[in-house]
Amino acid sequence: MKAESLINREHLSKYLKRFGNRSTVKHDLKAGLVLGVHSVPDGLAAGLLAGVNPVHGLYGYLLGTAGGALATGSVFMSVQVTGAMAVVVSDVPEAHNPENSATVLATLALLTGLVMLGLGLAKLGSMVRFIPTAVLIGFINAVALNIVLGQLDNFTGYESQGENRLSRALDTVLHLGSFNWSACLIGTATILLVLVFERTSLGALSMVIAIIGGSALAALLSWLPFTAPTLQLSAVASVPNSLPAPHLPDLSLVPTLILPALSLALVGLVQGAGISGSIVNPNGRYPDASADFRGQGAANLAASFFQGMPVGGSMSATSLVRAAGAKSALANLVAAAVIATTILTLAGLIGLVAMPALAGLLILVGFRTLKIHDMLMVWRTGAIQSVVIAVTFVLTLVIPLQYSVLTGVGLAIILHTVRQSNRIVIKRWVFKDGSSLPDEERPPAQLAPNDLVILVPYGSLFFAAAPMFQNQLPRIPQRCERTAVIIRLRGKEDLGSTFIRALESYAQELSAAGGILILAGISHRANEQLLATRAISSIGPEHVFVATDRVGEALSTSIKFAQKWQST
Repeated sequence: MKAESLINREHLSKYLKRFGNRSTVKHDLKAGLVLGVHSVPDGLAAGLLAGVNPVHGLYGYLLGTAGGALATGSVFMSVQVTGAMAVVVSDVPEAHNPENSATVLATLALLTGLVMLGLGLAKLGSMVRFIPTAVLIGFINAVALNIVLGQLDNFTGYESQGENRLSRALDTVLHLGSFNWSACLIGTATILLVLVFERTSLGALSMVIAIIGGSALAALLSWLPFTAPTLQLSAVASVPNSLPAPHLPDLSLVPTLILPALSLALVGLVQGAGISGSIVNPNGRYPDASADFRGQGAANLAASFFQGMPVGGSMSATSLVRAAGAKSALANLVAAAVIATTILTLAGLIGLVAMPALAGLLILVGFRTLKIHDMLMVWRTGAIQSVVIAVTFVLTLVIPLQYSVLTGVGLAIILHTVRQSNRIVIKRWVFKDGSSLPDEERPPAQLAPNDLVILVPYGSLFFAAAPMFQNQLPRIPQRCERTAVIIRLRGKEDLGSTFIRALESYAQELSAAGGILILAGISHRANEQLLATRAISSIGPEHVFVATDRVGEALSTSIKFAQKWQST
């Protein structure tokens, strides 16, 4: 019992260290205040971007920031509603029904959280490295453009028509005469205020000041007789002066929402992994990506039961809280407290926020998210990368995002498989004049009697490459007495059933013609596969030479065996 108590105390002590000490409290209070104040307009903008009640975005910020501070492996990670996740939610039709929106968002956050939590518990934090860069860059840039296009209605005051954002944007451009120019002025003024104040000592609070200034301008213009009225947040959503009440998910919605939830989890985890791999903890070590997965999952579960939108690791918020002087996870807890205090005390003022001001803020964020240089770099890398990034980018613009990101990943996997299967190359090694270093030549088109042919395959030997491997093997004539073919397989840890069958078939055909197939430098794992599949009986156990620690030893032994066999 004493030992267990000591262990528990050690775990508790390590956990509490993430919240700093007395010397860091002052820094964390300041950083938390900056992030908390900044998060209020940002949270409302995220809800607006998602096409739901902006209050749900604010609740997502509140619960995500608090949950992330308590549960992630990264001390500084701020878990909030990212722009990409908000755009994914905007493409979920069920989320836009005002009567059912809270329930849909609760279910989405629950499913997203369960996926993230499950991956974290399974310690699959490294899985994001399998998502191609071309898919990510194409997706992020298309999301950035979607953010801009999705706010044109609020920015211009014109309600566009169309099946997707591109067609609605075109409709907007064709109806300049229907614009509410007061709304355009407010949105433009908000953007200019951000650009001006971010260059001053108030830089971190520039968005807050811009929203206040833009909303004040809207109030001023409303007094002028010749200006059209502009929408305020209170006209599209009620802002209660209380913390979010519990709201249960609806499990009957799971079949409908599972696909967008998977996409949300994928997007959130990729963005969170960018934080895990680039920002060190106070102890100088990079956080465990799997622990961050678990923390983001826990934050989503909290959001799901208290009317919040799905959340994930936010690089911009994490960078902001660190730049403001954060020393521990206490800064994010303080930020959550500031958001909660703002909701409780300033709900009425939040309702006065002008919608064009929020739209201007989002349009600026969208333009800054565009990474044209990265797109050009991927485009110039090669044909396959160009196809993947182009398809992902276009699909993200014209179809719901939950389909486009998964389609992009699937396309990349297919194209990568095709490319790898076509890269298998077989070379012949020839040791001339007793040299220990071989010359590489093309394999003979056909075997001849008494030949000793050493073949070395380069590339991946997975199932799709097996036909290419077989096509490059020398043809076996009807008779080729005393011919030995050695295939060097050092470094090929897993052969796979398709490749084993190809070896077995070649060995049988060669044996029938009077020759033998020898495998040199085979790994212990591959040898076990030959034994388990009984392919060893077709090849011959005496013809298989397992690799040793000394490079070339297995090949040298197999050559001596072949020469001895040919001479008997």
